[in-house]
Amino acid sequence: MRRHHELQVWQEAIELVEEAYRLTSAFPREELYGLTSQIRRAAVSVPSNIAEGAARQSEREFLQFLIIARGSLSELETQVLIAEKLDYVKSIEPIASPLTPHASSAWSSAGKAATLSASR
Repeated sequence: MRRHHELQVWQEAIELVEEAYRLTSAFPREELYGLTSQIRRAAVSVPSNIAEGAARQSEREFLQFLIIARGSLSELETQVLIAEKLDYVKSIEPIASPLTPHASSAWSSAGKAATLSASR
């Protein structure tokens, strides 16, 4: 079992959640139960799925949760892009980019490990 607190990708996903909350705090009040809520839930889903996957027994299960986290990251990117088009934010860069390089590395490593364990 991995310790999710020690995973750099999880640590950066936590920072992503903080950024999502800061970003959405400036959204119009009428978005509280709409885009604000969706962005926050998608952001929280990223480190949550990484943590759940890290607690699983097999590399294959860990990889599955990393894939789910990547899906949540894509969902978040889409929602922030919508917020940008509605002029709620100026750019998606601050929220979308910090996690991507490390997540790709983690997914790649986990994918290799899962493939090796599945072939045995």
